Amino acid sequence: MFPKIRLTLVPAAALAALMGCGGPSGESVAGPDAAAMASLRDALTFHASYENGPDGDFALGDRRLYSAPSFNEIAAATPGLLSLNIETAVDQGKYGHALRFKTKNTEAIFYHAEKNVAFDPKNWSGTISFWLNLDPDQDLAPGYCDPIQVTDSAYNDSAIWVDFTRDDKPRHFRLGVFGDLAAWNPENLESNDNPAFLNRLVVVESPPFQRGKWTQVVITHQGLGSAAGGWAKLYLDAQLQGTAEGITEAFSWDMATAAVRIGVNYTGLFDELAIFNRPLSDDEVRILHDLPQGVFSLQAGG
Repeated sequence: MFPKIRLTLVPAAALAALMGCGGPSGESVAGPDAAAMASLRDALTFHASYENGPDGDFALGDRRLYSAPSFNEIAAATPGLLSLNIETAVDQGKYGHALRFKTKNTEAIFYHAEKNVAFDPKNWSGTISFWLNLDPDQDLAPGYCDPIQVTDSAYNDSAIWVDFTRDDKPRHFRLGVFGDLAAWNPENLESNDNPAFLNRLVVVESPPFQRGKWTQVVITHQGLGSAAGGWAKLYLDAQLQGTAEGITEAFSWDMATAAVRIGVNYTGLFDELAIFNRPLSDDEVRILHDLPQGVFSLQAGG
């Protein structure tokens, strides 16, 4: 486990050495090159390490975490982590500190999406990355659990999310990506009885999550809502699990309520949330997974 440190601006030569482009005597060593690191850094729109509290360390929009009694009471949201059920897990994160959800979280915990998510209702592309540490079958309470939802409304209406299922043994892990509800489900059929819902999911029947082990979750997506049809991919520890394709319906958001929701009904550890404005390639997902100090490694170049 590596401690997180805040890195400052460094010259290009020093950055190259830091990122593995040259050893002490100038010899080549393995690692991503400076151009690859700079490209990832330039695409970053939000990062929360939890090393310095619950707020984001870097954000193009509002970096503060907000809390409300529920997502039906967003108007009552205030900055800060108010729940006694959620705490900083000191030195227990992937790299340093993390958030710990001690029991099933039923409160609304979120970051504002505006500017932190490069949203486009008819051509939305990006990447979401975070790390989880839990045993889903032992730690989660009954019911569905969504470690992350990105939406202004609900899981089935202009949303990207991953969840642990309710009744499966072991609990399945799923990616869902759905545009405007009225477009893809005009009859508003129940999700689990609706082929239009079930056929869109990426499902991992035996996910690798374990208590005491950190697992990276990455969602990449491109062209969501476009006439050509967008796609979304799910990776676990940099291994592609599947792709949802043909996503043509528009995504409509009220930016006043659009949010990156974390820990919905979740119990366990959560760390290193990062959002990018484009879909990362397979190689870039691997680079992100292997960064020695997490996304702070990218900040070395400013």
